[in-house]
Amino acid sequence: MLIATMDASIVIISLPAIFRGIGLDPLAAGNIGYLLWMILGYLLVSAVLVVVLGRLGDMFGRVRIYNLGFLIFACASVALSLDPFRAGAGALWLILWRIVQAFGGSMLTANSAAILTDAFPARQRGMALGINQMTALAGQFLGLLAGGLLAAVDWRAVFWVSVPVSITGTVWSYLSLRETASGRRGRVDWLGNLTFACGAGILLAGITYGIQPYGGSATGWGNPWVLTGLSGGVFLLLVFCLVETRPRTLGFARAAGTRAVEPMFRLSLFRVRAFAAGNLAVLLTAIARGGLQFMLIIWLQGIWLPLRGYDFADTPLWAGIFMLPLTLGFLIAGPVSGYLSDRFGARLFATAGLVLVAGSFLGLLALPVNFDYATFAALLLLNGLGQGMFSAPNTSSIMGSVPAEYRGVASGMRSTFQNSGTALSIGVFFSLMVSGLASSLPAALSGGLQAHGVPAVSAEQAASLPPVSTLFATFLGNNPVGHLLGSSGVLDQLTAAQRATLTGHTFFPQLVSGPFHHGLTVVFGVAAVMALVAALASALRGRHEPRDGRLPEHGPAADSRPERPAGDGPAARADHPLR
Repeated sequence: MLIATMDASIVIISLPAIFRGIGLDPLAAGNIGYLLWMILGYLLVSAVLVVVLGRLGDMFGRVRIYNLGFLIFACASVALSLDPFRAGAGALWLILWRIVQAFGGSMLTANSAAILTDAFPARQRGMALGINQMTALAGQFLGLLAGGLLAAVDWRAVFWVSVPVSITGTVWSYLSLRETASGRRGRVDWLGNLTFACGAGILLAGITYGIQPYGGSATGWGNPWVLTGLSGGVFLLLVFCLVETRPRTLGFARAAGTRAVEPMFRLSLFRVRAFAAGNLAVLLTAIARGGLQFMLIIWLQGIWLPLRGYDFADTPLWAGIFMLPLTLGFLIAGPVSGYLSDRFGARLFATAGLVLVAGSFLGLLALPVNFDYATFAALLLLNGLGQGMFSAPNTSSIMGSVPAEYRGVASGMRSTFQNSGTALSIGVFFSLMVSGLASSLPAALSGGLQAHGVPAVSAEQAASLPPVSTLFATFLGNNPVGHLLGSSGVLDQLTAAQRATLTGHTFFPQLVSGPFHHGLTVVFGVAAVMALVAALASALRGRHEPRDGRLPEHGPAADSRPERPAGDGPAARADHPLR
């Protein structure tokens, strides 16, 4: 889990070194698509495929699919580090193998929680899943730090780091893991798989292209192709829901004595309150967390660190270092809350954790752009503690609320909500930020450049470039002014003092701090509201979950006593067979 989630974020910080290594400018107008697909391709594939792969794990063996995923992940890691091409072909090679790597990573994430749920008794499940979730969340932020460190050595080292881990893990998993649950064979639900994969893929791809400028607009939400993708994706997902609720060939299969078509996902699981509420909380929290991750990177790299004298080229590494309190919070709260939720139930810790997350967002909202680091670090630690408190008990509650034979698909659906939330957060929060910058940044940038000797025509031309390019420049550790003016030769016409001022550490951060802070208030305000709604959903999850009996659509099962510890309260543990 650690290496799979690290590889989802390690490329973000390393993109400047990667694109320099293959001889491609990531911020050139025609190359922004490469940049976005390097970031979002992994997330998109993970969001689309985890349910399918979790269902296949239920049918053919979770350990078998998990081991195959490790093997695919290892092969893709090796191929990424051996990119033989340059320029656009080199970028396409990396994007293609990142997609393959995401396919293998999805096999891991879709089945890991189900394997742990099968392997651990209910009284220890929260702790086991807590460690699993702790490593998954920590990997997202440790990837930022590792990317900054390794990119300074060699861009290929970003991909080398996962090679020994994935190869060792492949051998280890094949030698040590054993199936503990019997699969329920059935015919593959091809229609359900196709409509879900196409619908989710087209929808998330539309969101990806919605970030990019279109025509004279700062974003692409008015692009007919984007609108078609969004509406088409929603339509296919509605068709998927219709397909999954139809009893296709089940009666005929029973009469003929053949295997029936097993739905890819039983929508009736959403009748289990703990499952539905837990997944809603996962989605909203993932959106809020994704917005936090990307906005903090831009805040630190584009404004706060340059104002303190750090070179733009060094800001990616230092941003990862200064965000370590967030990871520390995960590491502390994940196992502890998982252990305590085994004893006292999931609802209290999951809900309280989300309240802490919302409070930390409100605290970040009140900070000035040029903040005091001690306060900032305390808020990051609080956010990490809150997310750690929420994640482990919530996962335990979701996994313990479904019958054992559906744990693979339940784990896949939880991962889908989590990965989709991260992808959605990029589209939502980047669009909010770009829209805010588009209304104020061009005038501020043009006026600031002209005040320091840049000709009016060149200043207007630089200010008219899409704000997303300027935003990505800070995101990737490039000096935006140097990027805007360097290729046109304008800097060579200025005096040494003027060049030093424009390309120095403080000119751009001071210029953009006002518009950027306005965007931050919107982003963190929305994130705080999402965290509070997620806390409400968590509080309404109920006290009981069905045990390994029939699903709600069949009526209450005779053996559907609550399976602990996924519920709340110590009293329900008394009838556990290990007690």
